[in-house]
Amino acid sequence: MPTIKQELDRRQLLYSLLMPVMNLYVPGLDKGKGLYFLFVKSETRTPGGLFARPVLTSYYKSDHFKTRPYDPYNVYTSPNEAILCADSFQSMYTQMLCGLLERQQVLRVGAVFASGLLRAIRFLQLHWRELSDDIESGMLNQEITDPSVKGCMVKILKPDPELAEFVRMECSKENWEGIVTRIWPNTKYLDVIVTGAMAQYIPTLDYYSGGLPLACTMYASSECYFGLNLNPMCKPSEVCYTIMPNMAYFEFLPHEPAGFTHDSTPKLVDLADVELGKEYELVITTFAGLYRYRVGDILRVTGFHNSAPQFHFVRRKNVLLSIDSDKTDEAELQKAVENASQLLREFNTSVVEYTSYADTKTIPGHYVIYWELLVKDSANSPRDKALNQCCLAMEECLNSVYRQGRVADHSIGPLEIRVVKNGTFEELMDYAISRGASINQYKVPRCVNFNPIMELLDSRVVSKHFSPALPYWTPERRR
Repeated sequence: MPTIKQELDRRQLLYSLLMPVMNLYVPGLDKGKGLYFLFVKSETRTPGGLFARPVLTSYYKSDHFKTRPYDPYNVYTSPNEAILCADSFQSMYTQMLCGLLERQQVLRVGAVFASGLLRAIRFLQLHWRELSDDIESGMLNQEITDPSVKGCMVKILKPDPELAEFVRMECSKENWEGIVTRIWPNTKYLDVIVTGAMAQYIPTLDYYSGGLPLACTMYASSECYFGLNLNPMCKPSEVCYTIMPNMAYFEFLPHEPAGFTHDSTPKLVDLADVELGKEYELVITTFAGLYRYRVGDILRVTGFHNSAPQFHFVRRKNVLLSIDSDKTDEAELQKAVENASQLLREFNTSVVEYTSYADTKTIPGHYVIYWELLVKDSANSPRDKALNQCCLAMEECLNSVYRQGRVADHSIGPLEIRVVKNGTFEELMDYAISRGASINQYKVPRCVNFNPIMELLDSRVVSKHFSPALPYWTPERRR
């Protein structure tokens, strides 16, 4: 995406508004620090010689971030040297270590996406022994070799046997429920994006945080920063964003439900002319050179702040799965996963991650859903019958075109759930990062069709389950 230097000024303006808004709902944030897991990626150059790098890397490497003036509301536990370290392991290790050292000062914990915060918790699960050894001895792990990181940690890391013992005691427990507030007891909220596809992480975040509020503060993309949430402590399902008209020129393409046909091509609507309750596809013209660019986000107008429209993020426009004439999108798939996961409650089990693909090698083709489960009681883990019923529960949630294909047309085979080993989706992220993805902006793809990724997933499958019956469907006239 093209960008220009002045774009950083606009983005900095939006960032500068986040904490004043948050302070209206959570006072006292100037009395402590934020534990945020932030990362950069090494940049490359285009054939023409321009830098190419993730949008957040551009921000973190800019003077706007590196030489930002002191602001008591925006003090991080992570030193710049750790954030700017291009090695993701060394960066994560150092940021987690600093977060542990200043556990009593931490008032909020966050990452860009919910998945990034869960990755940090998983990192702590894997490396708490080495981290506590460093805290006890006051000596940095020898795997941390970055000179700037080592230089800053010499000033920070001092022997603290009491803290080391505390970390060992908490992290060695089998039950990690509420681990965030156990280690960082003064945390007031989690600052992560949990709208759209990230909503499926909410139960897992609740589990690890002990039910802390989840704050979604801003709406942005690589192409453009859009706006902010003026009520950041609302429920995730109620999050709406107020577009800032100075970020770009915003237009909106009326979006109709599937199956609705227009008599004519819909016309673009200006920001001032959107209507309450209607859905639109976001179209932007940016200062950096994008002209009437379709972002691919579907938004619903939920209200107004004075005269400024407020939008709820509905979903990405792209269809995820299709075998025949069926078309299943991200929101529908997520709803189906959430519906099926209700059957796992009696087993004290939840779905922590998922992806899918349309398997057309079988005749007929069928949907394959990969699940990674969090089993909190191994003695009461879900058996084959329960997981088969989860397949059927998912199908019952899918649209009538899909169910007609299953029941009447026999053009779609039974839905399949493949349960994978714990840590599989972390391996998937590591693979994506090794191929150049940004750890900050990585999101688990909700549909996969790249052979190496599918081979990785299939190599980690521990059990396969199929829908045991046909979903409900009956012919009905469309009105």
